[in-house]
Amino acid sequence: MAENLVLLLLAALPLMASPGPATLSLAAVGSAFGVRAGLPFMAGIASGTLVVICIVATGVTGIVLALPGAVPVLVTLGGAYIIWLAWKIATAPPAAERGTGERAPALAGGLLLALANPKAYATFAAVFSGQVVVPDDPLVDAAVKIATLMVAIVILDIVWLALGSALARVMAEPRLGRAINIGFAVLLVLSVAAALVR
Repeated sequence: MAENLVLLLLAALPLMASPGPATLSLAAVGSAFGVRAGLPFMAGIASGTLVVICIVATGVTGIVLALPGAVPVLVTLGGAYIIWLAWKIATAPPAAERGTGERAPALAGGLLLALANPKAYATFAAVFSGQVVVPDDPLVDAAVKIATLMVAIVILDIVWLALGSALARVMAEPRLGRAINIGFAVLLVLSVAAALVR
């Protein structure tokens, strides 16, 4: 089983760690608001990602996508939230000006972003369909995959949040900090657009 877990992580880590809506938003929130203020948002992303993994693992994704009109509604709601989040990040005060009353996105925002993240559904569908960890027991296999992936996700989320915060601290000049926030906001919107085009 250990060998199968390693193969699962080798398949999943490049997909989960690469820039996408969740990872870029965590770096952006870390840059704009700091690690401590970004933890509730990160908890929301982790919780939402767990829901996405369970939806993919149980096959509910196929049912939802088969509903007439469901895809455009989900894409529109997710896109609207991500544009709002990008605006909030772009207009947040740079690290040098923190404490001006602007609040970081909360747990609910992270949850919504994770649920609306098209990259997450594609990533976990590929991982679940391509890897078997516990042969001959689909329920245990799914449970082990979910637990392993969630540990990896929490670690990766912390890394992205901390990277964003470290970048803002290193470049503490206010104009440069504002440019970093705007850059992260643009990358966030582009990552969602790229995921939808695929």
